Amino acid sequence: MSDPRNDDPRPAVLDLAAVGIGPFNLSLAALADEVPGLAFAAYDRRPAYDWHPGLMFDWATVQVGFLADLVSLIRPTSRWSFLNYLVEHDRMYPFYIAERFHLPRREYADYCAWAASRLPSCHFGTDVEEIRWDEARDRWELTLRDTGSGERRTVAARNVALGVGSEPSLPAPLREAAAARPGRVFHSGEHLNRVDALRAEGVRDVTIVGSGQSGAEVFLDLIRRQREAGWALTWLTRSWGFAPLDYSKLVLEYTTPAYMRYFHGLDPDVRDRLIASQWQLYKGIDTETIDLIHGELYDHMLDGDRPPVTLLPATAVAGARLADDGGITLVTSHADTGRETERRTDAVIAATGYGRRRPACLEPVEKLIAWDDKGRYDITEGHRIRTVPEVTAGLYVQNAELHTHGAAAPDLGIGAYRSALILNAVTGRDHFPIPRRTAFQTFG
Repeated sequence: MSDPRNDDPRPAVLDLAAVGIGPFNLSLAALADEVPGLAFAAYDRRPAYDWHPGLMFDWATVQVGFLADLVSLIRPTSRWSFLNYLVEHDRMYPFYIAERFHLPRREYADYCAWAASRLPSCHFGTDVEEIRWDEARDRWELTLRDTGSGERRTVAARNVALGVGSEPSLPAPLREAAAARPGRVFHSGEHLNRVDALRAEGVRDVTIVGSGQSGAEVFLDLIRRQREAGWALTWLTRSWGFAPLDYSKLVLEYTTPAYMRYFHGLDPDVRDRLIASQWQLYKGIDTETIDLIHGELYDHMLDGDRPPVTLLPATAVAGARLADDGGITLVTSHADTGRETERRTDAVIAATGYGRRRPACLEPVEKLIAWDDKGRYDITEGHRIRTVPEVTAGLYVQNAELHTHGAAAPDLGIGAYRSALILNAVTGRDHFPIPRRTAFQTFG
């Protein structure tokens, strides 16, 4: 590690540089803050921490318990824990009396923003444009650009942790329509930024595509606005039904480190098959949201005079055409009958998830990285991306390991555990005890 007595606040060589500051690299920053002498910095191009603002409904909750904060499952005594956040905001007793295990989403986002604004290692407004390998010095070279001034500088790092997150994914039939009419065809991640404009423009018919948690929340928000907005609603999904997340206790053990270690040891073809079959661990709707939706549908039935609401399971979007009057014609296909139908709508909100993205900053070193036969990172059990032998420095990744580590990879409950593994590996010391007893089941 770098000499902590160095007077330069920016060491010549970082022990670890983090690219992107989402919840997972923020967890890394919070735990790194407790490692004496560690030269660590995290960079994000955004001006400040912001977590899914387009879906920040006042009533939405985080789907995991509050112990899945930045640090508590590894270091509950950390000053960056959610409980300490409550103490600093004088909310400990109200939280205790509320008996909430699942936090309001806006409270979790505020907690993360609180930590991000206070951790000295977090640098916002700083874009990592390029990562290059300096073979002579055995280190990574990061080109940073200040998004305000445009000024560039270079920092060196012995290890890098990628936490750039994912990007909104649109099905092929909707991409062209979204590019041509971004105000009428858009991803659910933009919902709260655009929904008021739909009403102001007099939109009379809205279609939601996708039945995960985001799709359910968007539908719930739209049906609650229906009396004032007067729009008809259609919610369709290619899945067999609007199915719940499986949060039963023994099933939740499939999101623990124990299962993650087992999953990593399986053949890649087996892992891909399991991920496809375990979708209810991370793609379903929480039962509370389903109950709220059913309650709204019941009220809709009692009202009798509201515009229609239609729910269509097993229905995929096969095509989309733009009409001259501003409308969109969707061609849908039913999975069971094979029948194709045309449906006219004024707006489409695609709750079709997020896809992994290969960050542009890696282009200079892509040939040094080991990729699997599907173009994904080849990742060790310790979350290190495999590279060619001449690269001796570490390249770690956060939340791009669904294919190698299973359904736990995107789960907030694995964040502190993964960060602890990375920090222990980077420092060569067990700064953080790693839990081993995490499941009652024996896998494999």
